[in-house]
Amino acid sequence: MAVAPETYTFNLHSPVRNSRLGYGLSVVNDNIGDGVVQETYIDAVLSYTIDVSVDAKLSFGLKMGGNFLSLDFNGLRNFDQEVVNQDNIDNQFSPNFGLGFYYHTDRFYAGLSAPNVLETEYFDNGSTDTESVNFLATERINFYFITGYVFDLNPNLKFKPALLTKAVGGAPLQVDLSANFMFVDRFSFGAAYRWDAAISALAGFQITDQIMLGLAYDRETTELGGTQFNDGSFEVFLRLELLKSFQRTVSPRFF
Repeated sequence: MAVAPETYTFNLHSPVRNSRLGYGLSVVNDNIGDGVVQETYIDAVLSYTIDVSVDAKLSFGLKMGGNFLSLDFNGLRNFDQEVVNQDNIDNQFSPNFGLGFYYHTDRFYAGLSAPNVLETEYFDNGSTDTESVNFLATERINFYFITGYVFDLNPNLKFKPALLTKAVGGAPLQVDLSANFMFVDRFSFGAAYRWDAAISALAGFQITDQIMLGLAYDRETTELGGTQFNDGSFEVFLRLELLKSFQRTVSPRFF
């Protein structure tokens, strides 16, 4: 029986009191094939924000860390009983760093980032002879651009169209278009379309001033999405604001 891939994410971030600095921690774990592929990203992040006008700010972000990769070739289902002569990868650590820029006002935002700048190469053997080494995979630099704007439809309803694009060498440009709404500063919902690739929807509710809970669904619109092995993916997210000493404000931007 096929086991669906699983992804767990954990993010913790906070401003530094009475300064322009912010810091945080990000942990992402991917489990594919019931343990055949295990990958964990651990990153420390730092930001610095400056005022560029009365109502606009520009933030600079830096991320440093890396990922641990484990790959069990014996657990793979080989095509036509093909024999795979590969050494397993066991918690191989690859360092990396990323950077980004983020500009925003009360209603508009735009950002550009490259989360992983180093292009990590994974080998299929331990040979030091570059002519005899074959690469299993290379993690290329991904560039992301985001932008959006918030409109007041009425005193209780806000509307935010947004755009996300991703560019990476050797692959088509990825474009995500989304439309999100916020009702009475508590209930948010919306949908998104990834050009020629997928559709998604999400809903979230601000339970208390410190707790937000939400659910999202994503499904491929390609031929892969129509197979019996792909029924889409569900995501549950929970946001906790732990420090009461920082006054919480339900942002009219909701970004």
